[in-house]
Amino acid sequence: MDLYRELILDHYKHPRNFGHLEKPDVVVEEGNVTCGDRIVMEIKSKVESRKSKVIEAIRFNGEGCAISQASASMLTEKVKGMKLLPIKKMSVLDIETMLGVTLTPSRVKCATLPLEVLHKAIATI
Repeated sequence: MDLYRELILDHYKHPRNFGHLEKPDVVVEEGNVTCGDRIVMEIKSKVESRKSKVIEAIRFNGEGCAISQASASMLTEKVKGMKLLPIKKMSVLDIETMLGVTLTPSRVKCATLPLEVLHKAIATI
């Protein structure tokens, strides 16, 4: 098994930032009706300077396939402490790079669902 598949399985079996935050600033939930994946993101942000906010804490929960859950776990690890503007610019390519695999058309929605949820959440902060 290659390193990237092992990394995906590790994040699936032992997700980072899985659970709930106490008093989050925002909670957003989305699902993929085609396959049943569901992701909920909870975020606390803080003002870093007058013009920018950063993600202070982030948690996710939900259920789904290994790709969607691993993607959510890796994404929450990546964006902790990041400013919101660079997060808004993240794309499918960023997710593929993070996962270390080229996604098949049927897996793109699974892998990008957490990013979709994250984008909706930070739009309200």
